[in-house]
Amino acid sequence: MKKILFIQTGFGVDVHGQDITKAAIRAVRNAIFTNSMPGIEDLLPNKDLNNMVVNVKLALPIDAELLDAEAIRAIIPYGIVTVETMPGGMLTTSGIFLADKADKNDLMYIVNASVETGY
Repeated sequence: MKKILFIQTGFGVDVHGQDITKAAIRAVRNAIFTNSMPGIEDLLPNKDLNNMVVNVKLALPIDAELLDAEAIRAIIPYGIVTVETMPGGMLTTSGIFLADKADKNDLMYIVNASVETGY
């Protein structure tokens, strides 16, 4: 990315089911869904949203190999999207095992996200 214009951060949790993609999607949504970037087109090459570059960085506590990067990319409506993972986030107990919620154990997965937008 030549120029970063915005950085948004968020976190997401999967309390039951131990699904790293679900937690990551929630983290990215938390980062971007309460923001508006009016005027961004004026800052992009050729004033084209398709020229936007979005780098999604995810700190995952476990199961990085199970992350569905395409599901993460699908959240971002415009531009060229990359997904990078790194160790981080948190595992902690949910305090209860619920078989009917597809729990494998009593852990909840907490993911941190940083979404860099630019060109």
